[in-house]
Amino acid sequence: MNKQFLLAGIAALMLASCNQKPDTKLTLSGLNPADFQTTVNDSQTGLYALKNKAGMEVCITNFGGRIVSVMVPDKNGTMQDVVLGFDSIADYINIPSDFGASIGRYANRINQGRIVLNGDTIQLPQNNFGHCLHGGPKGWQYQVFDAKQIDETTLELTRFSPDGDENFPGNVTAKVLFKLTEDNAIDIKYSATTDKTTIINMTNHSYFNLSGNPAQAATDHILYVNADTYTPVDNTFMTTGEIAPVKDTPMDFTTPKAVRQDIANFDFEQLKNGNGYDHNWILNTQGDITRIAAKLTSPVSGITLEVYTNEPGIQVYTGNFLDGTVKGKKGTVYNQRASVCLETQHYPDSPNKPEWPSVVLEPGQTYNSECIFKFSVEK
Repeated sequence: MNKQFLLAGIAALMLASCNQKPDTKLTLSGLNPADFQTTVNDSQTGLYALKNKAGMEVCITNFGGRIVSVMVPDKNGTMQDVVLGFDSIADYINIPSDFGASIGRYANRINQGRIVLNGDTIQLPQNNFGHCLHGGPKGWQYQVFDAKQIDETTLELTRFSPDGDENFPGNVTAKVLFKLTEDNAIDIKYSATTDKTTIINMTNHSYFNLSGNPAQAATDHILYVNADTYTPVDNTFMTTGEIAPVKDTPMDFTTPKAVRQDIANFDFEQLKNGNGYDHNWILNTQGDITRIAAKLTSPVSGITLEVYTNEPGIQVYTGNFLDGTVKGKKGTVYNQRASVCLETQHYPDSPNKPEWPSVVLEPGQTYNSECIFKFSVEK
């Protein structure tokens, strides 16, 4: 009799288990974790939510190490999602983009995709006006990272990149550590090691619209960049090697101003070449992560983003190539200049400009880079 009760109990448990549905509890930003669960190249993808005691939420997928959503309070205390992206892994896979991605091996452009290391010329993929952009068409933004959620506020992503990955040399193990702090900052630490001389330049490519409404352009945002010089580009977006002063040019953000103030001044050759702002500024911070590198504020929401980094440069990109053909989260159409990207980095094409800070990583060395996105409100 007891055996019959036991068998009946087991059967009931099995039936209950079979009838259980996967966790479909939505994130604060309205994402369904189930929509991020699939297999890419035999690796499992997922969505990871970081939350702090202040109520801020950051959602990240290990597909491309992407920040998918960032929920922060506006001046009225209403939570707003301030980054562009998609609400399913299928869209990230099927619609090529850099939204929120952890870029590697080399953020930004390398001239004609050619580098010379230890006397050997290496040809990388040419995927942007003849140049290698963001590690090539199969860069890390399209790969799956191993994910380990350490606690409610911390996520560690690891990527093993084999020798010859997009023709970059060396077996590289890279890590991206996301930490959501209690004062509403996303602290991103990058590290990497190699067994052969190679180059590394990682960044986060989040597209920010601090109004919380990406259907509207972000050109009303007030931008400050702590930089007296920048690196001009030619009409293929490649740095010329020149370092130019920002003073008395539309590139000067040492006094905060609206992004739109000068962005359409195509009489200024650099804005014409960049189709707007798509340039690297040389930071005055000299690697001091306690000094502010850039600041962006939405006059509509009052949400402010401060950027801190140990990197020598920052790329400001104003979503110039968004063209209204892509629909993002909640079906929102992303039009031109719907966002501002603030990508901390070494300078574009540094491997071919030896006078610039080196991006070479040798065996026995560890690459370290840090970027802090700190959010607050100006009322």
